[in-house]
Amino acid sequence: MPIIVTLDVMLARRKMRSKELAERVGITVQNVSLLKSGKVKGVRFETLEKICEVLACTPGDILNFEPED
Repeated sequence: MPIIVTLDVMLARRKMRSKELAERVGITVQNVSLLKSGKVKGVRFETLEKICEVLACTPGDILNFEPED
C-alpha cells in the first residue's frame, strides 16, 4: 500500500502511549493500534484532526505517500 502510517514515530517523539492518545482523541486503543499498523481502510477527517491537535502535528507528519514500483 503506498500510504504509510507513521503514527508510532510521532507518538514516540511526543513520549505518549497509545492509551493516552486514545483517551484524549476519544477512540479505542484497538483503533489506535489498527491505525498504527496501517490495517485500516480509511480514517475520518474529524479523527485525524483530533489526533493532530493532541500530537501538535500535521497529517503529513503521520501519513506518508510512497509510490509502488
